[in-house]
Amino acid sequence: MTTNLDLQAILTERLHIALPEIQTFCQRWHITELALFGSVLREDFHSSRSDVDVLISFAPQARQGLSEMIQIQEELERLFQRKVDCIVRESIKQSQNWIRKRNILNSAEVVYRRNCSRNDW
Repeated sequence: MTTNLDLQAILTERLHIALPEIQTFCQRWHITELALFGSVLREDFHSSRSDVDVLISFAPQARQGLSEMIQIQEELERLFQRKVDCIVRESIKQSQNWIRKRNILNSAEVVYRRNCSRNDW
C-alpha cells in the first residue's frame, strides 16, 4: 500500500501537479473520487514514456456522456503532461474480466475523495 507521503511524491515528482489542482478539476467535473493505479505507483514508471492510469467515480448529478469523458481525459492529459487512461469505477466494477477488475480495484490509491481529500499533506 502506498502512504500519503508516497502519493504526495508521485503527484509532485512524477506528475508535476499539486493536490489543489486535482481538487479543482474534480469539483468542476463532479468527480467524487479520483484514484491512480498502474505503473505510476510502481518503480517501473518511466517519466518519458509511461502513461497515467486514473480511476474515477462521479456524483449522481454528473454528466457522463462520451463528450464529457473525452474532455475529462484531455484535461487530465494537460494537467499530468502525458497520456492518460481514464476508467470509471462503476464500469470496471461491472466488468466480466474479474482478473483485470481485481487488479485495478485492489491496487488503486485514492488521491481525491470529495469532502475528505488528503489535506494532511
